[in-house]
Amino acid sequence: MDITVRQSGPNPWDGLLTAGGMSFRCALGLSGILVEKREGDGGTPAGIYPLRRVLYRPDRISATPRTGLPLSALTTADGWCDDPQNNAYNRAVILPFSGSAEHLWREDAVYDVIVIIGHNDAPAIRGRGSAIFMHLASDDYSATEGCIALSLNDLLAVLEKCTPQSRLLISADQ
Repeated sequence: MDITVRQSGPNPWDGLLTAGGMSFRCALGLSGILVEKREGDGGTPAGIYPLRRVLYRPDRISATPRTGLPLSALTTADGWCDDPQNNAYNRAVILPFSGSAEHLWREDAVYDVIVIIGHNDAPAIRGRGSAIFMHLASDDYSATEGCIALSLNDLLAVLEKCTPQSRLLISADQ
């Protein structure tokens, strides 16, 4: 199944995700969809990407998400390197970590379910963007730092139809 994402609305971060005959509101990066993604630019990268795996908070998600993608539970030690100067750039790391890394076990709920998108990871090119995920949206669907964010129910509905062959198509065309 292919999943498509495009900008849809008055703000650059207003998005629409379509998958398997379903359409859902989503939040995008503050800068909208960008063809030339750079670390820290607030853009969601245009392109076609595989979905690598799903991570979830077992203490907050009552039932294990149903999906054909590889799935694992988060721990308090999970992080993601966002430091372009570090050899672990744009990869999962164990915390504490010597470089800059995002904590995946967060106080808010946005990372209760995370889909790792295969952006800039084969191989990772320094400065081309890191930690691009699908995750949970805030209640007001405010802008992300470059990720795609959906409601919990919508993300779980998409995940049920995903397989290792699923692709994410992020379109810069309106």
